[in-house]
Amino acid sequence: MRGSVYYQSAELTKVIFFEGAKKENRVNPNHEHYGCVASFKTMQSYRNIWNNFFNYLKEHFKVKNCELITEDHVKAYIEYKLEYYPSKQYLEKITSALGKLEIALNRYSKLKYEDNPITYDFKIRQELLNSAKDLKLVANNYLNRVYTNPNLIIDNLENDKHKLAATIQLQGGARAEGVTLIKKEQLKGIKIDEITNKSVGVIETKEKGGKIGDVLVSIETYEALEKYFLENGTSIFKIKYQDYVNDIKSTCQKLNIPHQGTHGFRWTFAQNRVREYQNNGYTYEQALQGVSWEMKHY
Repeated sequence: MRGSVYYQSAELTKVIFFEGAKKENRVNPNHEHYGCVASFKTMQSYRNIWNNFFNYLKEHFKVKNCELITEDHVKAYIEYKLEYYPSKQYLEKITSALGKLEIALNRYSKLKYEDNPITYDFKIRQELLNSAKDLKLVANNYLNRVYTNPNLIIDNLENDKHKLAATIQLQGGARAEGVTLIKKEQLKGIKIDEITNKSVGVIETKEKGGKIGDVLVSIETYEALEKYFLENGTSIFKIKYQDYVNDIKSTCQKLNIPHQGTHGFRWTFAQNRVREYQNNGYTYEQALQGVSWEMKHY
């Protein structure tokens, strides 16, 4: 299927959303409305997750056609979400939405390729959900994921590139995808931080949903990244996401520190940055809004 993420999710919505469809028909395998969605709000919620999933595939797998989605893509996306320690309810919502995506893709394929439709099977989503609940990889309620001593963790990471990536997350609030691949052209020089009035290095990143923005780090960290490019004769800083995650996890285990994943550094940044805002005359509400924008939450 060609078109933007939002066009493709709209096309799939057309084959599965039937407002007001009776429940007795939606659970009847022999009825045309079997497995469909009847609530506008529910469909809107599912479609938002589809859009997020499609954007993830576009950025991480270069997949721009939703018809090419496989069970492996679903597995990767759910595991990616688990790294952020989601609530049980949110993960259930994601897996439910992906279940409806499976139905929508199968219905769309049957309409488009009558003689030889593509078959989609995302049953792994339920297996991953059950496993996440059993292993307590989801939260039943709010959990403070801030690292109390993030620098101790960073100092003890096995890989020096992981140390640099974690430092950028801690100082600038970048997501994991913003530090696993950094191109030299993303370094935008030195500027004055408008909040603290201190000199900082600027790294432009493109993260979740394609959002572009600046990540502000210390001059020392910025120069370390410049030094990496110079000494290695390359214009790309790249690390493997899973190796990075494993290094953080094993280091936390060795130090007997609760493991909060890569996102723990981002949470710690948020807490520290809110305090910086407040220490420079901003109200708590202004600080929350400012940090939210810096972290590319809109």
